[in-house]
Amino acid sequence: MSASLSGSLMHRITPLFAARIRQNHRLLTSYSSALLEPPSPSPSPSLDAIHMTENCVQKMKELQVDEASAKKKLLRLSIEAGGCSGFQYTFSLDDKTNADDRIFEREGVKLVVDNISFDFVKGATVDYVEELIRSAFQVSTNPSAVGGCSCKSSFMIK
Repeated sequence: MSASLSGSLMHRITPLFAARIRQNHRLLTSYSSALLEPPSPSPSPSLDAIHMTENCVQKMKELQVDEASAKKKLLRLSIEAGGCSGFQYTFSLDDKTNADDRIFEREGVKLVVDNISFDFVKGATVDYVEELIRSAFQVSTNPSAVGGCSCKSSFMIK
């Protein structure tokens, strides 16, 4: 009796196993074909520019609305020696540019960096972050840096 019972059980579960195997085969072939397709080119940030995140742009627009002056403020990024890692980022609001400045713009917001500082932050991304301990502009990524402090206000150069 146990041989006929096991044969009956095999006849009942065989279609279930076959369906599951076909389903897994379809999933695996679609996954492997997706891996073989060349990735779509994603726009990589240029290393000859400094990029601003959406948060950075929005905060600058808010600051410009709050400012009584008719002249729009510029966000100035400069690099100074010091900080816990060797160099530190310094942000300030400015209303003029200098002859040696590079200007980067996004949605009408301008970021200004002098030529000497630019060599330290080529390809970097500037963000505005709001945390419990502070709200500030900061350099979120910098291809020229190999390390820095946890507060992201200073860095070591490559």
